[in-house]
Amino acid sequence: MALAEFIIDTKRFSIETLKQLTQTPHTLKLDSTVVEVVSKNRAFLERKLADPNARYYGINTGFGALCDVKISNENIEQLQENLVMSHACGMGDEVKPEVAKLMLLLKIKGLSLGSSGVCIETIQKLVEFYNADVIPLIWEVGSLGASGDLAPLAHMSLPLLGMGEVRYKGERMKTADALKQANIKAIKLHSKEGLALLNGTQFMSAWGSFSVMESERVEKLADLTAAISVDAFNAQTAPFHPAIQKIRNHTGQMESAANVLKFLEGSEIAAQPKNNVQDPYSFRCVPQVHGAVRGVIEHVKSVFDREINAVTDNPLVFEDEDLIISGGNFHGEPLALALDYLGMAMSELASISERRTFQLTCGNRGLPPFLVKDSGLNSGYMIPQYTAASIVSMNKQLATPASVDSITSSGGQEDHVSMGANAAVKCYKIVYNIEKVLAIEFMCAMQALEFRSPLKSSPLIESIKLEYRKIVPYYEKDRIIYNDIQNTVDFMRTIKL
Repeated sequence: MALAEFIIDTKRFSIETLKQLTQTPHTLKLDSTVVEVVSKNRAFLERKLADPNARYYGINTGFGALCDVKISNENIEQLQENLVMSHACGMGDEVKPEVAKLMLLLKIKGLSLGSSGVCIETIQKLVEFYNADVIPLIWEVGSLGASGDLAPLAHMSLPLLGMGEVRYKGERMKTADALKQANIKAIKLHSKEGLALLNGTQFMSAWGSFSVMESERVEKLADLTAAISVDAFNAQTAPFHPAIQKIRNHTGQMESAANVLKFLEGSEIAAQPKNNVQDPYSFRCVPQVHGAVRGVIEHVKSVFDREINAVTDNPLVFEDEDLIISGGNFHGEPLALALDYLGMAMSELASISERRTFQLTCGNRGLPPFLVKDSGLNSGYMIPQYTAASIVSMNKQLATPASVDSITSSGGQEDHVSMGANAAVKCYKIVYNIEKVLAIEFMCAMQALEFRSPLKSSPLIESIKLEYRKIVPYYEKDRIIYNDIQNTVDFMRTIKL
């Protein structure tokens, strides 16, 4: 059966578009409007280069601190190949294949807007790689988040030349071997094309877009997990009343409170009179904390909605204005600040979750110490709380802003950088750490619910518990737990809210 075809045109798309594309098998196709605008700007660039006195950064000059070195016309194409090879200096862990593929998509989109001055054939070759699922091997470390994501994008671009490594059919291999298997021919770069491929924020944008999408999913799971914990701790539902949220008037707060009440609808435990007048902040202030995080996610999403539709290389070609202009659209400052903001917010989501786990395991509210019978003989869920606390502290360390840092590079030419790439990688790690913290709270809350029997939680929560117990059984006595935690993470990924 033929895959769905997604048309790349000059119109805007959104994070929601990316979400759909990551969830649905598809191929890409360039719209005729793309062919027209790209070809027009390319022809304009070639006319300008015909002038023997013309000097344009990175097109017929060196790069960075070498920008004043004039390159002869006969070496212009070699210059672009040299750029890609010399800048492929990434280190560290391999970028997740789905992020690398998203980098390809975002580079295709950016180049398709025409102002990069590349040949249409080069964009079509990127599309061919994307459709064949030939995914470049890219490394996490190496970009300063200004001058573009140079090292990561160099690794992304090497396979176009038949160099470097890729993943093809799930296997890591030399590019030459993959291209032979996929029946794809390498290309030769023309003037400016190496620079257009390497200049840009697609590494930051890809990581950031994935972090935003995952943050939205995790935020909903956090509301659900908090709701389960409210019943498990026999906490009050009054703090979630709409009147409290309305009088403060933060949209995210109102949404989180409404979610918790919806998840608890029909709960016998929630309906019982409570002896406690007030609950700890980690329960009582869920709407305020979760809601604040939700607001940050929405803000950061708006930043990336703009960035994924941007042209972020240098110099830029404007045929209609008869201009080729050097500028700084490659600078990642908007993304660096947004990613640091998201990382700090999401780390708070984990922090308050761990506090609820702590409260559930302390032997309060009629629950046995560490949620197990025969406490003492059995340690129960004592140490999972340690694990959650460890992850929370790791997140706090990762949440230290990258954007306040800078370092001079390229002989002083590039004297202020965003460190947005580091912010992007850190943020992504924070988001995935939160899954584990929430899973530990979820596991403990489900165990605590067992001690509220015969009273039941809401029909929704009880149905989730029924499915969950098929994966993670009731904790009767001490057993090895690490598999339970990972199985909980996997189970929570299947929950549709």
